[in-house]
Amino acid sequence: MSEVLYRKWRPQVLADVAGQEHVTRTLRNALATHRVAHAYLFCGPRGTGKTSTGRILAKAINCLTDGAGEPCNACAMCESITEGRSLDVVEIDAASNRGIDEIRELRERVNFAPNQARFKVYIIDEVHMLTEPAFNALLKTLEEPPAHAVFILATTEVHDIPATILSRCQRFDFRRIPQSAVVARLEHVCQHEKIDIEPAGLALIARGATGSLRDAENLMQQLVTFYGDSITAAQVASMLGITGDARIRELAKHIFGRDVSAGLTTINSVSADGLDLRQFGRELVEYLRTMLLVKAGAEGATDLPAESLAQIRGMVSSLAMNAIVRAIKLFGQIDPDLSRGADEQATLPLELALVEYSLEERAPAAQAAPVKEAPAKPVERRPKAVETETVVAPGPRVEVAAPAPAPEPVASQLETSSAPAKSPLESIDRLSALWNQVVEASKGADKKGTVAALLRGCKPQAVEDSTMVLGCSSTFHKDKVENPEILKVVEEAVSRILGTPHRVRCVLAPERKTVPRPVKESPLVKEALRMGARIVTEGE
Repeated sequence: MSEVLYRKWRPQVLADVAGQEHVTRTLRNALATHRVAHAYLFCGPRGTGKTSTGRILAKAINCLTDGAGEPCNACAMCESITEGRSLDVVEIDAASNRGIDEIRELRERVNFAPNQARFKVYIIDEVHMLTEPAFNALLKTLEEPPAHAVFILATTEVHDIPATILSRCQRFDFRRIPQSAVVARLEHVCQHEKIDIEPAGLALIARGATGSLRDAENLMQQLVTFYGDSITAAQVASMLGITGDARIRELAKHIFGRDVSAGLTTINSVSADGLDLRQFGRELVEYLRTMLLVKAGAEGATDLPAESLAQIRGMVSSLAMNAIVRAIKLFGQIDPDLSRGADEQATLPLELALVEYSLEERAPAAQAAPVKEAPAKPVERRPKAVETETVVAPGPRVEVAAPAPAPEPVASQLETSSAPAKSPLESIDRLSALWNQVVEASKGADKKGTVAALLRGCKPQAVEDSTMVLGCSSTFHKDKVENPEILKVVEEAVSRILGTPHRVRCVLAPERKTVPRPVKESPLVKEALRMGARIVTEGE
């Protein structure tokens, strides 16, 4: 049986490790100057070369010819390590050997001198799978390792490694391999394996591998097995379930054109052709992301040909940045919902995202229309003598004596009528009286009436400078109104009705039974007392 590609073409020297120059250069320098550490931690995504680099490092420090940073792969020691015959290079899978007993056995064996090599090398893969007692046992060995032992720990989940272990290792972070590096490596493999594949097909494989060279080589193996040694880009797309750019671009146009009917037709045609809807959704989000990059002037971050970029430039020229961002958020969150596969409603998440975006209201105007104030009533002039007035207020009847107001100049009257309310009392009383108008004004930015329905369960409580304190009858109302989008609509409605900018702060104020307030607590009585009146009598 022939060897699979990813094992046959595993890197044998540091220079062959694709896309990890920051790691391989440091290791070569350390080998050349004989500054090898006793413990290394290789962390990063799968298929990026962590274990392969560990094996190359094991060969390099034991190479009999001392190749100045690289193994020769020709001496007896290099050959035995490459073929997996060396007793001095031990590979442990921590996923299946994660207990304290296995680590205790390792601690006992590590003290024995190497059989043939200069160093005993322990490569522990998926080290994050070790149990806490096993980590504690390993820590004892890493604290005082024998001079002849080197530990290489590899993991995809570095956040699960205890800090005590991290502090005793030299850490190297492996990155996802760039698509260009994956394509270059695949071209090298195809050249030696006599595989004829279109460049566009290699690009599709590299994109589907998402930075993992091992995954890319496995995909190549599947394609060769199915199609033979001559492979087209269309065959690669078919194997990967890629729908192609045509219907992706078509759906994107329908999204931003708010053409629900045409968009639904496109989505269902994709489903009817038996294509993978999850893959289609991913490609759509990737296309929307590219539109965002082009709109932001970051075309260098894309790998599209000039023709495709020109098409996208034409699409985004008339779009606002926030429109593209909103589309990415809507369609980017539906990927888990597309896992139903054969379900007859598998298209529903895409359809709902399309309809939701299409029915979205555009942002309200930046400036609210001015509010028409009622004309000021004529000022009734009275003599300066003190008169007795009866103030009608909820609760007991109160009769107070107040001085009649002195006549004011006409100019002063005009200024008073046009200026906003100055005292918090005037503002909150005015807002309470106009609250129904605020509720109605909120419908201008919310045709569905959701905001208005929420505001009916709220009441103004106070006005602090330019902030209105809004009492909500329940936690549900408070949480909903505090949603940034809803709060923005409320603030605009309040500002529009009062005629001056106001912020809104929500508090929990459950409705209570009305209790008659003491006479002196009545707002009207308070105001009369402030103006110099005095309470004459109290009564029912």
